[in-house]
Amino acid sequence: MSGFVEKPEPVQVPGLIHLHTGKVRDLYRDEAGQLVMVASDRTSAFDWVLPTDIPGKGKVLTKLSLWWFERLADLVPNHVVSTEVPAGAPADWEGRTLICRSLTMLPVECVARGYLTGSGLLEYDEHRTVCGITLPEGLVDGSELPAPIFTPALKAEVGEHDENVPYEEVARRVGAETAAQLRQTTLAVYGRARDIARERGIILADTKFEFGLDENETLVIGDEVLTPDSSRFWPADQWEPGRAQPSFDKQIIRDWLKSPESGWDPKSETPPPALPAAVVDRVQARYIEAYERLTGLTWS
Repeated sequence: MSGFVEKPEPVQVPGLIHLHTGKVRDLYRDEAGQLVMVASDRTSAFDWVLPTDIPGKGKVLTKLSLWWFERLADLVPNHVVSTEVPAGAPADWEGRTLICRSLTMLPVECVARGYLTGSGLLEYDEHRTVCGITLPEGLVDGSELPAPIFTPALKAEVGEHDENVPYEEVARRVGAETAAQLRQTTLAVYGRARDIARERGIILADTKFEFGLDENETLVIGDEVLTPDSSRFWPADQWEPGRAQPSFDKQIIRDWLKSPESGWDPKSETPPPALPAAVVDRVQARYIEAYERLTGLTWS
């Protein structure tokens, strides 16, 4: 079993109903029926939400998602209505709050991969496939794929693994037409983002999206998009297939937790330890660097 080391008590705000505390975001509903999504500074690894926050992380995720939403608007509509903080909310909600349309969310993590690594690499090494898609021989950790692939997963509860599934399982769950639209949209968004990132010296190795349907049955992208939490970003000038790549994501945390210094076994049922200040500082710096390199803006 895993999950939260210390699950936080939800903040109570007049006029808002608390719906859910996720790994990173807290979800509320306002009196108009809209969703209020607040990105915290929590971080997770190995299916645990850690006891140590990364200061400012929620604001980076929110600002970067908004920046990407603008650049994807012609490909797929998004769920954002406003960034206005609800009356009576804590001051630290500023910059980390999104007012969003309420959608019927689809039970699929829509993953696009342009490079082989992570769970995809593990399956490839065993079967030469990823989510049932056959890939060429001779690929290694960090190899660029012949073309980007759609490798969906089924969403899991906090503390459980998302389950990689073949495309046919997605079609069975949401219908053939919706499944085809999910695959097409996921790969289109990945292709746009990959090209934008490449211009800025960053490889977008893989990423995941969440989609829902609005009241008109239109496909809408929700949650967050193309952040260091939902994507693997690698510095292009350090890319070298055959090894783990330097990254702008949580890999620093994963590496420390697996190290002798942490004294923790990710395979155990014991909750992970607190992160040392030096690791927190490095992760915070990498998130900010990713934001600045992608957007060309100075973090403030």
